[in-house]
Amino acid sequence: MKLNRGINLGGFLSQCTHSKEHYVEFVKNDDIKQIAAWGFDHIRLPIDSEVLEDENEYEKKEGYEILLQIISWCKESDLNIILDLHKVYGYDFNDAGNKEKNSLFSNEVLQERFIRLWRKIAEKFWVYDNVAFELLNEVVESDNADSWNLLITKTVDNIRSITERTPIIYGGIQWNSVKTVCLLEKPKQKNIIFTFHFYEPLLFTHQKAYWVENMDKEKDILYPESMEYYKQQSDVLGIQGKTVRESKSKTMGTEFMEELISEAVSVAQEAGVSLYCGEFGVIDQAPSLDTLRWFQDIEMVFQKYQIGCAVWTYKEKDFGLIGDNYAEIKEELISLWTKNQMD
Repeated sequence: MKLNRGINLGGFLSQCTHSKEHYVEFVKNDDIKQIAAWGFDHIRLPIDSEVLEDENEYEKKEGYEILLQIISWCKESDLNIILDLHKVYGYDFNDAGNKEKNSLFSNEVLQERFIRLWRKIAEKFWVYDNVAFELLNEVVESDNADSWNLLITKTVDNIRSITERTPIIYGGIQWNSVKTVCLLEKPKQKNIIFTFHFYEPLLFTHQKAYWVENMDKEKDILYPESMEYYKQQSDVLGIQGKTVRESKSKTMGTEFMEELISEAVSVAQEAGVSLYCGEFGVIDQAPSLDTLRWFQDIEMVFQKYQIGCAVWTYKEKDFGLIGDNYAEIKEELISLWTKNQMD
């Protein structure tokens, strides 16, 4: 299955107002056709579990019908699709550290529910050869690394009892950091893909973001700048600036990106799996030409290491490719991502 260059459909079935009207209006077949016409080969589709089941675990048939419709549209446009469980009952990356709300990894009942949901998804969609499964979007807490590995093993075994051919994708902790791919256990099953998300340096890619604590909501951050500048400015971000502050790179750019990604490449090679970046991008508050330079650098690294990826995101969610902020550079970005598709 080709997962070379793709795009996320964030805000459609996840992190959204869950209503029939929204589902009907946010993404249509014309959007899928446009993504294919641009030259992308796949879509990553984030899905909140409440699309598929209610709080009592009763199946929502209309939710599965929506997924089938999107899969069919993708098939018609020769696109592959990743079904990504973005948020589930008992775990939401937005509630990181809140053990009362995020009890998945300490609650066996919720873990069994998580596995049952994946069994249902596998039973319904394993027959489609353009579909891949991504177990969970982002596990955040460091103390969940071992529990996450255990849940991965149980879930993968259950899916593999239904289908051996469907690719299964999962990543590490700390918001799916590239630096935590090394904490994933070597898989016992075949057709596994390790994934990570890449938004480094966060100071640039999330500048002015209202949801990032201590981020200056007014200041423009340029790219590239000196490492000294980025380390000093990243101090206020706490743990979210740690990656930059601890970097050994002398320059901000491809050297910095390779420092982070090369270890994950080695880990994936040792485990005998492919490596994939499920999210990367720059907020629509960043200067456009600096944004283009960042994308050019990360694309160069992805090409060097033959890493497939899906940009965040198609529309809205502060990162929308078709938004006004990207108008000046959109065509150049699309050409950058799709002109050198990997074999």
